[in-house]
Amino acid sequence: MKKAGVSFKDIKADLMMNDDVRFEYERLQPRYEIISQIIAARKEQGMTQAELAKKVGTQKSNISRLESGNYNPSLDMLIKVANCLGKSLQINIK
Repeated sequence: MKKAGVSFKDIKADLMMNDDVRFEYERLQPRYEIISQIIAARKEQGMTQAELAKKVGTQKSNISRLESGNYNPSLDMLIKVANCLGKSLQINIK
C-alpha cells in the first residue's frame, strides 16, 4: 500500500535546487554528521545522556545541547566525548 504525501527524499531534492539552501545544508553537514555519530555510539552502548555527561565530566544539559545542535563544542570537548564513548576523533581537511 502506497503512503500518501511527499517523501523527504523528494522534498530534499527540490530544496537542493535552491543555491542558498544547498550552501547552508553543505555548511552545516559536518556538524550534523558528528552529532549523528555521537548519538549512534551512545545508543549502541545503551548509555543515557546523563551517563555520558558524568563520564565526560559535564552536565546532562550540555550533552543534550550538543546532540540537538544547539551547542558549539570545543575540539577538546569532542575529543573527550569520543574517548568516553570508546572512540577516537578524526578530522580531515579536504
